Amino acid sequence: MNFQSWRVWVTVAGISGAIAVGLGGYGYHKLAGDKAIRDIFATAVQYHMWHTLALFAVSWLAANRTDRAAYWAVRAGWSFVGGIFLFSGTLYSYCLINAEPVGAAAPIGGMLFISGWVMLAWSAIKKPGSSA
Repeated sequence: MNFQSWRVWVTVAGISGAIAVGLGGYGYHKLAGDKAIRDIFATAVQYHMWHTLALFAVSWLAANRTDRAAYWAVRAGWSFVGGIFLFSGTLYSYCLINAEPVGAAAPIGGMLFISGWVMLAWSAIKKPGSSA
C-alpha cells in the first residue's frame, strides 16, 4: 500500500469520519444519564471529527504537492491518526469502559494534533524542489 497516495488518505478520512459519527450517536444516547461524561465524550468526538477533516487536507496536499511537500503532508496525516487514537481514544475508553487514562496518552495525542497542523502548514508553503 502506497501511503503517499491521496486515495489512501481519502479512504482513511472516510473511515475515520464514519467512526466519529457512529461514536457520536452512540455516546449521545448511551451516556444520556451523565452530563459530565457525555461532555467529555463530545469533546473526544469533536476532536476526532475535526482531525478527520484535516485528513482530507492531507489527501489534497498528497495529490497536489510533489516530493518533500507531499512527504510532510503524509507525516501530518500519520500525526493526526496518532492523535485521534491517543487523545480521542483515551477519552472514549474513559467514558465507555471507565478505563483510567494510560500515562500521558491524551496529552501526547494533543501534541500529535499540534505537530500535525504544523507539518500540514509546512507542506502547503514548501516550495517545489526544496530539500528540507
